[in-house]
Amino acid sequence: MGTAETKPKWRRRADERPDEVLDAALKMFARKGFASTKVEDIAREAGLSKGAIYRYFSSKEDIFESLVNRAIAPIADRTLELAVSSHEDPEKLLRAVFSVAAARLSDPETLALPRIVLQEAGRFPELAELYRRQVIDKGIAALEMIVQRGVESGHFRAVNPHLAIRNVMGPMLAHFILGQLFGIDREAPVSNEEFLQSHLDILMNGLSTTKEGA
Repeated sequence: MGTAETKPKWRRRADERPDEVLDAALKMFARKGFASTKVEDIAREAGLSKGAIYRYFSSKEDIFESLVNRAIAPIADRTLELAVSSHEDPEKLLRAVFSVAAARLSDPETLALPRIVLQEAGRFPELAELYRRQVIDKGIAALEMIVQRGVESGHFRAVNPHLAIRNVMGPMLAHFILGQLFGIDREAPVSNEEFLQSHLDILMNGLSTTKEGA
């Protein structure tokens, strides 16, 4: 009887704890930076012991990789899958992919990951390598594939897909990062939807097969 009375009324399920650790880690990485965050800090934020953290993750780097795999890598994987298998009109597919990317980047928790990579890449090049491999390489490959297919089908003019994608990916990432880091839109707010439509307008007109003056 006494044993039953001392049991906690509620316990966190074991399968929920890795997500609790990741949520805590993201907060600490965003607040203190990757280098300054210790596993003890993450454990304290998650309400767990340091030993409990190591039951789920082998290192701080492993925690970061799990954050990427949870938040962003599945989107990159799905985009690559669509680029390979979809028979959708290339313009519609590009619009859909950029819309999804903008929606994800507008989430502060998702955007925190590339921000952390940019801040820490000098001291932790393995973080940049991980993010490049798991997200950037897949995303760029998918977008290049879509543009190449559009060129071959006559939907887009003859551009270099490798360069075209780099021309348009940077401004989108810069818009969200500059907005969060420097508040460039505070005095003249620009909604994410306004930016996206403007970005897509410039992109699609740049890819259009319609010649100037025609």
